Amino acid sequence: MGTNFYRIPTEEEMSVRRDRLIHHINNMELSPSNIKSEFSYLSNSKEEIALVPTILLDIIYDWIKINPWDEFLNEMKIHLGKRSKGWKFVWNFNKNKYYSNKEELFAFIRSGRVIDEYGKLIPNEEFIKEALEWGQPDGHIYNEEYLLTRPNRFSDIDMSENYSKIIDGLVVSAHDEFC
Repeated sequence: MGTNFYRIPTEEEMSVRRDRLIHHINNMELSPSNIKSEFSYLSNSKEEIALVPTILLDIIYDWIKINPWDEFLNEMKIHLGKRSKGWKFVWNFNKNKYYSNKEELFAFIRSGRVIDEYGKLIPNEEFIKEALEWGQPDGHIYNEEYLLTRPNRFSDIDMSENYSKIIDGLVVSAHDEFC
């Protein structure tokens, strides 16, 4: 068992998202095609949409399924990493989508708020400090050295693609899916 941590938007970001959602809802055209497409849209402007041929819109809407609610919720909760007893903190770099090094990661954390998987708000600097100290100095890292200490390891299977990486001194998971 462990605890996962997430970056969520600031209250100001949420206010902007809420206002944009309200604007979209207030300006929804309640046509059968919009209802059929679950109010997926390409832009805020009906004039811009009117310039796109209907057949092309149908194709685009089949590929782009974003509606005002989906836009509001988009990237609401970004997984930062996980701590587990006996292990060093494992960071999730999310395929480098938001950050690719320690400096960018900490700037990203500081630009929002941090919560744990139970919804507890954690001050950003406190989270960073605790994450850096978690499992130090002798916590495990999932790598070849760790597997060699396991009695039932599968020595004939190459597990190297699953090994954690060390980036700027941080333990970073090889995957972005965490339990």
